[in-house]
Amino acid sequence: MAGGAVPEHNIVLTGFMGSGKSSVGSALAALLGRRFIDTDAVIVERHGPIPTIFAEHGEATFRMHERELADELADETALVVSTGGGMLIDPAIAERFKSSGRVFCLTASPATTIARVRADGIVDRPLLDTADPEARVAELLAERSEAYARFEAVPTDGRTVAEIVDDILVRIRG
Repeated sequence: MAGGAVPEHNIVLTGFMGSGKSSVGSALAALLGRRFIDTDAVIVERHGPIPTIFAEHGEATFRMHERELADELADETALVVSTGGGMLIDPAIAERFKSSGRVFCLTASPATTIARVRADGIVDRPLLDTADPEARVAELLAERSEAYARFEAVPTDGRTVAEIVDDILVRIRG
């Protein structure tokens, strides 16, 4: 692990589903002795399964829950936060998190994304409910590329969680 102190600001991980946000965030928080928050898990705990929110209330309601949670978390310090893949596309949420800490965008290729999502055994992903999930991933990545480019990119293809955590620590301790 890289040496040096880590500032107490929040560390926020964003990126597309399957980029490693939850795995990396959990490992990073454990290493730093910080509280880990997975925003999707908090939303599920408070409001029910994400596919149900989408189906019964629509994406706008889900995004409203994300904005409320972002406001809440950005008021705290020394957190490691893993956001939903679309959460920081909203410029207001992005600015809120940037004001409370350092934001990193974990990146992965469409093929890696699909492989990881399948390996997780999570088949009920509303945004991938399509006949050609790889094409949909490529399409969504293209749509989100400008938003994701606002943050420091951390590639995850072909890297272990420990290697990605070390990369982030080096950047933070800079």
